[in-house]
Amino acid sequence: MAATVPLSLRDRLRTQLADLKMPGALEALDEILRQVDGGQLAAGEAIHAVLHSQIRLRNQRRLQTAMRSARLPAVKTLSDFDFTFQPTIKREQLDSLHTLSFLDRKENVVFLGPPGVGKTHLAISLAIAAAEYGRRVYYATLADLITSLEEAQQAGHLTRRLRTLVFPSLMVIDEIGYLPISRTGAQLFFQLMSRRYEHASTVLTSNKGFEEWGEVFGDETMAAALIDRLLHHCHIVNIRGNSYRMRQHRDLALRRSDPDPEPARRPRRQER
Repeated sequence: MAATVPLSLRDRLRTQLADLKMPGALEALDEILRQVDGGQLAAGEAIHAVLHSQIRLRNQRRLQTAMRSARLPAVKTLSDFDFTFQPTIKREQLDSLHTLSFLDRKENVVFLGPPGVGKTHLAISLAIAAAEYGRRVYYATLADLITSLEEAQQAGHLTRRLRTLVFPSLMVIDEIGYLPISRTGAQLFFQLMSRRYEHASTVLTSNKGFEEWGEVFGDETMAAALIDRLLHHCHIVNIRGNSYRMRQHRDLALRRSDPDPEPARRPRRQER
């Protein structure tokens, strides 16, 4: 009877990673072992690289799932943000917020500033960071959020909808002040924010200062109560810079209007 040929270390590792359902580590294994054989990685570094490959794949899948369920419109990260164009923003404040400690304390974040200065970018970057750490997130513009609440009310399941929207660890509510809101819509939004108060964190963006929110929501008293709840545990980021979109339009216009390279000057006529 022929003797069974023992599996190589590489094959044993591949079998174990497959049994553990670690496809990220399995995909990276051959390259990592090649570096070990070449003396580029020590044993401990190789173990770290194998585990890191699996963690990276897990985080990528988690982010993709979170983006679908949270309805995030795009992937915007802090590393993509141009702080040189917005010098009014304190980088230290944003770095601190991206540690996500505010989520544990159930605190809110409000980005205020004119259109195009990066409020949505920074708000989404916090949602991306939270999703990467396994937190449940949800994104909506204020107009879409109110529409969903009004539809739930008309269908007779507003309570269930509110309960669902209270659950996410981080909710991003974008574009407060851009579109008019009905009084009913404002009341429904107030109910939601009252339920999330000291229960979960909310990130909001607005092109209107707090003093204008009474006009936005059509009720000064309700707006004051809403602001009071938001600001009780809140980080405010005021952005007073220029619009990124206007800069892009301006740069494009300049490129289109830029004439051909300056023609050579005509030689001056010699005086007779």
